[in-house]
Amino acid sequence: MSGVGRYAAILRTRHVAPLIAASMLARLPFGMFALALVLYIAEERGSFAIAGLVDGAFGVGAALGSPLQSRAIDRHGQRRVLLPLAVIDAGATAALIGLTEAGAPTAALVGCALIGGLAIPNVGAALRTLWPELMHQRRELLPAAFALDSVSIEILFTTGPLITAAVIALVSPIAALALSAACTVTGVALFVVQPPSRNWRSAHTGVRHGPLGALRSAGVRTLVLAGVPIGFCFGAVEIPLPSFATEHGAPEWAGVLLSVWAAASAVGGLAYGARTFRKPLATVYVTLAALLPLGFLPALASSSVGLMAVLILPAGLLIAPIGAAGNQLIGDVAPAGAVTEAYTWPVTAMIAGFAAGTAVGGTLVESLDWHACFIAASLAAGLGASVAFTFRRTLAASVTARHNVAVRD
Repeated sequence: MSGVGRYAAILRTRHVAPLIAASMLARLPFGMFALALVLYIAEERGSFAIAGLVDGAFGVGAALGSPLQSRAIDRHGQRRVLLPLAVIDAGATAALIGLTEAGAPTAALVGCALIGGLAIPNVGAALRTLWPELMHQRRELLPAAFALDSVSIEILFTTGPLITAAVIALVSPIAALALSAACTVTGVALFVVQPPSRNWRSAHTGVRHGPLGALRSAGVRTLVLAGVPIGFCFGAVEIPLPSFATEHGAPEWAGVLLSVWAAASAVGGLAYGARTFRKPLATVYVTLAALLPLGFLPALASSSVGLMAVLILPAGLLIAPIGAAGNQLIGDVAPAGAVTEAYTWPVTAMIAGFAAGTAVGGTLVESLDWHACFIAASLAAGLGASVAFTFRRTLAASVTARHNVAVRD
């Protein structure tokens, strides 16, 4: 079957298209919120360092909250957890805007962003948990399904900044933040009313793994340890791109640069899902991680916004493939009764790394320049590759009788 045929077969599967559409709307703020927040705070407070700190606080909150809410999903189902969190997250965004307009201290903004991050609904992990059941009659399509999920995220990171840039240009950064919150609530509501999500129950609700939860699995721990520095390198590039565009007199092109970066990732993800790999999945993941550090180096030669739009492409090509391979690996090493939580941990690790990357990136931009951010990104990606290679044997392990199932409608 051709690559196009694989994706078409997945989208024709019952419930898949509505679930993907709803999840994309719910996750559209992933491509909107950071840029809108950074530009808003930088404009109001006159500092990219403060903007990076507030954005980083949101990321830290998301990193802390995701595994906790995913553990709750494993016990109580998706609808009971996701929808209330979406409302709380939207409220935190409104509070953040209100505090900023009122001239509140930076600590108050950081605290508000932290709460918003804690409540951001983990729709991605919920969808990944459903994939094995949705594809139960076409197991050979599962790798392409995970790739499609990763690509959909990159589409959001491509369109999100463009939407944000347009809203900011036509209205204001506040309007972009408000739109982001509205997308979260609406998308989550549409997701949880779909039968696979609404009826989903864990097949192992009585299984407990103690305080470590899914981290009892050595394979999950490896993916988490590798994910932190990989996430850092993405965060370290998030701040210098707007700074680079501003430095070259075109701040309105910041969203375009971020979109080009994400578009490259989407292309890489589609190519990954269209291929059939003969090597074990763990080997594919380690190889992709080893190539990632090289992708950030060409951007160092950029001397204009146009050139940066070209040289940033290699930095994006491997993002979605690494995410797809890592997410599929989780299904092989996740312990029974903790599948949703297991799918959360690598993403949580990347979010934590991303948050650290944005905070460090903001400092590097102001104390040195944007070049330092790309160098830091390459070094961090190299550290992630080293972790994946060192503990690669844990990724080949398989845990049996671990999958959760959806109650059929």
